[in-house]
Amino acid sequence: MKIKTNYEKIEYDLYDVMHLFYPTSTSDDELPYVEHTMTREKNNVNNKFFIKDETDEFTFEESKVMKQTNDILEDKRQLKRFAKLTLYKMLSKHFAKDLPWGSLTGIRPTKIGYDLLNQGVELYMLDKALMDNFLLSKEKAKLVQNVIQNQKCIIRNDNLVDLYINIPFCPTRCAYCSFISSEIDKVRALMPDYLAALIKEINATKKLIFDNSYILRTIYIGGGTPTVLSAEELDMLLDNLNYPVSEFTVECGRPDTITKEKLEVLKKHKVTRISINPQTFVDATLKRIGRKHTVKDVIDAYKIAIPFDFSINMDLIAGLPGETLRGFKKSIDTAIELAPDNITVHTLSLKNGSILAQSAEEQNAVTDKMIDYSARALRANGYKPYYLYRQKNQIQCQENVGYYREKVCLFNVDSMEETLSILACGANGISKRIYNYENKIERFANVKDIREYISRIDEMIEKKNNLFSKKH
Repeated sequence: MKIKTNYEKIEYDLYDVMHLFYPTSTSDDELPYVEHTMTREKNNVNNKFFIKDETDEFTFEESKVMKQTNDILEDKRQLKRFAKLTLYKMLSKHFAKDLPWGSLTGIRPTKIGYDLLNQGVELYMLDKALMDNFLLSKEKAKLVQNVIQNQKCIIRNDNLVDLYINIPFCPTRCAYCSFISSEIDKVRALMPDYLAALIKEINATKKLIFDNSYILRTIYIGGGTPTVLSAEELDMLLDNLNYPVSEFTVECGRPDTITKEKLEVLKKHKVTRISINPQTFVDATLKRIGRKHTVKDVIDAYKIAIPFDFSINMDLIAGLPGETLRGFKKSIDTAIELAPDNITVHTLSLKNGSILAQSAEEQNAVTDKMIDYSARALRANGYKPYYLYRQKNQIQCQENVGYYREKVCLFNVDSMEETLSILACGANGISKRIYNYENKIERFANVKDIREYISRIDEMIEKKNNLFSKKH
């Protein structure tokens, strides 16, 4: 695929729209070929597209009077969104195909919703505004509206921060996974040095928080699978995280890593929330995707956790290879029967980093029905959507949605809506400093490689200190 545009600032955005309709075209030598011309006279903007693919050539153009603005960034944003919308309309007409998220390609659809609210759109009219301006389906527009309605926990305060700890180890690698994590048996010898470097970074981060008068709202330990650590290793790590916070989450994830002894350690250190992630309640699918546990293991781990009174999340995935609609319905119904506080429904994303070699074609036919069923069944049983994000290469251009009954995960909302800064520790931890009043974000990512992280830990600490210093 090759795109030629006279407005180069949006070239990658146009690629994102094209890939919705030409998902397998990656080489510059392949068709389709796209020419885009944007012309502007005062506030009147015209987009003209010419596309040549393997079967046809077609053109489309559209003009629009843009809103007057003195904000350069807002002006660029309007131009980008109009160009993407024009291209989407062209491709939708050519293929006679409407996509559920219309011309939106970004990770955070709620960002668009909040932008519209800031422009004066009333919340009760938000779904209509999304349908009119971005051609979302009625169901997805309503979803954005509902998620925003349920995000009553948002605080915008540049002195308030979240702490994220990354444990990039797993028992085995799932077939769909593209996270930077290592199978524990292959890197077990590195664990003592990794934990020593991580604890050093945590203590430096605690000093950074104190020196700059930050207030810690939540702690989130993710990965990977943090409970791949032994009970003794968990105890040693958590000894360094004795902050009073509103929420303390540890991703237990894989049920084959959960023991009563480890849960006792988590409770001792005032952890309030954990995840036990089945992904599916169908044994054949678990085996197919490389999970080394059974459905019984999930239920047994859940039973062990119940007396500890944690808030519990369960993750399920729609579109797993070989999964039938009947099997997915069983998974949703089983999760509802178990009644965890949160249920997160992901749509499979076939990323380059995963080891799933198949195409998504065989799953396309049922994935939409899976997502529709999950939304209906969860809502009917008292679960409400509270956070939402999308990934590239998700089957049928769907999304990931977190549902809650009584208590949302504060960290999920803070990080997804980018309302509070995140101090991240560990290999591949990504720190973000949010400037709410300046509408600006600055990022710093720790190195991904575990050995490199260990050897360069002092450099990681120094760079994060520079980013979060109040004098910065």
